[in-house]
Amino acid sequence: MNLSRYLAQRRRLIEQALKHALHQADRPPRTLARAMRYSLFAGGKRIRPILALASGEVVGAPVERVLPFACAIEMIHTYSLIHDDLPAMDNDDLRRGKPTNHIVFGEGMAILAGDGLLTEAFRVMAEGGLRNGLDRTAALRAMREVATGAGASGMVGGQVADLEAERRKPTKTLVEYIHTRKTAALIRAAVRVGALLGEARPAQFTRLDRYGMALGLAFQVADDILDVEGATEKTGKRPGRDQELQKATYPAAVGMAKAKQRARELLDEALEALKPFGTPAEPLRQIAILVVERAVRS
Repeated sequence: MNLSRYLAQRRRLIEQALKHALHQADRPPRTLARAMRYSLFAGGKRIRPILALASGEVVGAPVERVLPFACAIEMIHTYSLIHDDLPAMDNDDLRRGKPTNHIVFGEGMAILAGDGLLTEAFRVMAEGGLRNGLDRTAALRAMREVATGAGASGMVGGQVADLEAERRKPTKTLVEYIHTRKTAALIRAAVRVGALLGEARPAQFTRLDRYGMALGLAFQVADDILDVEGATEKTGKRPGRDQELQKATYPAAVGMAKAKQRARELLDEALEALKPFGTPAEPLRQIAILVVERAVRS
């Protein structure tokens, strides 16, 4: 398959749906709407919503059924980036190659823009479930997956652990604990949502879940590597920020060589989980390879 073409097509579909979703919001104050759009349309790769669509495709889910949930996941991811960049958190001034939200709109508006995106995400999922005539149980289970991946036991809990680990000597166990929640949980949720909405059989769901977990962890290990070795043109962020903040990262815990080895191991786990699916899972395979190779070949 041509991965670049697939990703471009899926990004266009998601961009259109996100614009429609925000247009449907009940006229938020103009500045709030601008701040929400600024970060949501700042040029992200849309990997999480694309994973939800691709996972659904593997088990036969129509794209239209999964799309609202995929968009909601991207809105939640964007809110997390806005809040993560705040002075009270990582105090970053560059995201996706552009000034961060609070630099442009101020801290208060940035907090509210994140709050707006998070809350609107659940409206989008609810309306999508009602509009597409989804079985109520399937829609509720999908929403629960998103909430779990984003909440206290997932992304938010991981962010807490990340903050508390700053300036402590990192261990592999601590780093995996943080990464499994802060980054992997929402990526895993995206894959699980696609599987749920496609009514995957139990064995299929288990394998897609294994893929999502391995990929989610590999994604953050790769990000750790790129923070050290990647240029701003490649990452959209200033390099070396993790070291400045004394973050718990894989390279800090085990060294660069072992971090790259771990990324490759996780890639193997993700690909192994997809073996029974054949050709329909090729987008998922190629995305996993792209995520890891961008770092280990940097």
